[in-house]
Amino acid sequence: MGPAFDIIYLFLLVLCSPILMYRAIRLGKYRDGFVEKVLGRSPRRIGDRPCVWFHAVSVGEVLLLKPIVAELTRRGPDRDIVISTTTPTGLSVARRTYPDIVTFYAPLDLSWAVRRAIARIRPTVLALVELEVWPNLVREAKRNGVGVLIINGRLSARSHRGYRRLRGPLGPTFKRLDAVAAQTPEYAARFVDLGVPADRVRVTGSVKFDNLEADRENPITLSLQDELGLSENQTIFVAGSTMEGEEEAAYSAYLAARREYPELRLILVPRHPERCDRIAAMIEKRGGRVVRRSGGPIDAQSLSSTNPPVILIDTVGELSAIWGLARIAFVGGSLFPGRGGQNMMEPAAYGASVIFGPHTTNFRRPAEQLLERRGARCVKNERELTAALLDDLRDPESIDRRGQAARTFVTAQRGAAARTLAEIDRLLDNGRSDGRQANRPDRDKVLEHN
Repeated sequence: MGPAFDIIYLFLLVLCSPILMYRAIRLGKYRDGFVEKVLGRSPRRIGDRPCVWFHAVSVGEVLLLKPIVAELTRRGPDRDIVISTTTPTGLSVARRTYPDIVTFYAPLDLSWAVRRAIARIRPTVLALVELEVWPNLVREAKRNGVGVLIINGRLSARSHRGYRRLRGPLGPTFKRLDAVAAQTPEYAARFVDLGVPADRVRVTGSVKFDNLEADRENPITLSLQDELGLSENQTIFVAGSTMEGEEEAAYSAYLAARREYPELRLILVPRHPERCDRIAAMIEKRGGRVVRRSGGPIDAQSLSSTNPPVILIDTVGELSAIWGLARIAFVGGSLFPGRGGQNMMEPAAYGASVIFGPHTTNFRRPAEQLLERRGARCVKNERELTAALLDDLRDPESIDRRGQAARTFVTAQRGAAARTLAEIDRLLDNGRSDGRQANRPDRDKVLEHN
């Protein structure tokens, strides 16, 4: 099926070429990593140690790997670790988060690109984060004796329906997987339905719980507090991972609340920083002021005026720590349909009063569990968001109760990273016993880019 998929990919590429060319020329997209993506010229690994290749699409998946990579690194230098991503922001965050690990653009799922990439990297295990089931990549990995698994596996009802329609051509890909470490029993059942043998599927929980910071006094959050000109006793409303229309709703709620609580401050963290110009223009059109994170440290004096500016985060990768500043947190991607919601567990871990909209299909079960434990609230529109914000400000004890319930729930879910590592270890051991890679801990890890 390799050539067949190539033909499909090339047909789609030709079909979309006008849009792709426009974005490449006008927006500068798709230019980085051409030889890695299209030609498969990934870093060439030198040495014979076992190797785990993690493929994470973008920022969220890259950061999710932190507890797993940390534990593999702690165990000692008897294995190599490499990480690939798909997006420029993902690669930027990966290089910043894992400075001692080789990171690179993953090859596109073209047979020649994945063939060359696997030959250069020679992985023992290929770990695909959440749902990166690419037919040519999986097929070529298995042809080379590589153990392939999905970690933190997530398969929404919508994705499941889509894959079921393509079960004919994609069925063999799912059957080739050596293991699936699924977040929930529901996701596990969907993977089995798509063809993964049931004895290869494990429910390990979500690694995102293990990766969550719960200490508001952590150094990164404290540093951000200083750089953003905020004080410990200020009441901060953070609207994070917001999408089109949600910044305006959050700003309206903030303006309404400030009439009663002028000490309230707002931090906006849009999901896509390239939208910041439009967001700033919206706020200024309504008579507000904006200061941007990229402008450097913010003068605390400017935030104490009668018309304090909204703090607009136009950088990447800082939201996890910014949630630690939030007394009240609105999690975006959830107020309007078609977006599926964003990770509400991060502010919950800090004990913030969490608010999100009704559209949370990407995090349906965690959202339900928080609501069942009264650790969060769901609002349907801007009016309800405003009411929820005012309710919290009028009853600070409710914030503490809701935050404690959320924090307790998050803490109880931890342990998925260890269970996921057990699956990776099993495939590494199989690779050693099958002779896929010789264990040579005396050889230094060296990768080259030629």
